[in-house]
Amino acid sequence: MLRSNKQQALHKSIIFRVLTAILDDTFLSQNLFFKGGTCASMLGILDRFSVDLDFDLKDRSSALRSAQSLKSIFKKLDLEIKDQSHNTLQYFLKYEAPEQSRNTLKIDAVNTPYLNNKYQKILLTDINRYAICQTKETMFANKLVALIDRYQQNQTIAARDLYDIHHYLISGFDYNPLLITERTEKAPKTYLQDLISFIETKITQKIINQDLNYLIEYKKFNAIRKTLKQETITLLRDRI
Repeated sequence: MLRSNKQQALHKSIIFRVLTAILDDTFLSQNLFFKGGTCASMLGILDRFSVDLDFDLKDRSSALRSAQSLKSIFKKLDLEIKDQSHNTLQYFLKYEAPEQSRNTLKIDAVNTPYLNNKYQKILLTDINRYAICQTKETMFANKLVALIDRYQQNQTIAARDLYDIHHYLISGFDYNPLLITERTEKAPKTYLQDLISFIETKITQKIINQDLNYLIEYKKFNAIRKTLKQETITLLRDRI
C-alpha cells in the first residue's frame, strides 16, 4: 500500500487492524472476498490512498454468521458502530481521532456478487496475511461499470472511479469482458462507447478537483488533474 501522510496514518492503521482480524477469523476469511480500492492499493496495482474496506460475500446464507463475527471484531478493537444498513453488511465504524481528522471507517460486503467475478488467493504483504481477492481483470471490469452505475443508483459521480480507470488503462491491464456484459447487458465495446459519452458530458473539472485532492499525493494530483478527463477518453477510444 502507498506511504500515507500524517493525516492518513491513523486511518490506515485502523484499516490494517480490522482487515487483519477479518483474515485471522477462519469463517470470515473464507466467506468475505476482498475487493475495491484498498485491495488494489495493497496489491500494488493502484497508486492512490483508499479509505474503505470492500468485500464480496461468498454466499447470502453466510450473512448472519458474518455479521455476528464482524460485530465481535469491532467490539474487540473498540470500534463504535456509528451507523449500519439493515439490508446488507454495511457498517460505519467510529474510532478516536484528533479534531478535524477522519474518524470513520466504512465496511461494505456485497451479498450478491456477479457470476463472472473471478478471485485468487494472494499474500497481502502490508499485513502478512493471505486473502481471497478479486483478480485485477475483475477489478478493472467492475471499475469500468462503476462510474455510470454509481450515477444511476445514487446520482453521484466519483472522480476516483475515473482516476482508477485511467490508471488501469495506462498500466495496460485487461478487463473481464464477460463481467461487463453481465453487469450492463451490452457488448464491452458498446459499453465503452457509452462510458466515453458519459465522461464527456458528466465529468467536470470541479468534480475531479474535489474528489481527488486528498487521495493522491499533491505533486501527482497537480500533474494529472487538468488532463485526466481527456486522457481517459483517448485511452478508452484505443480499446474500441
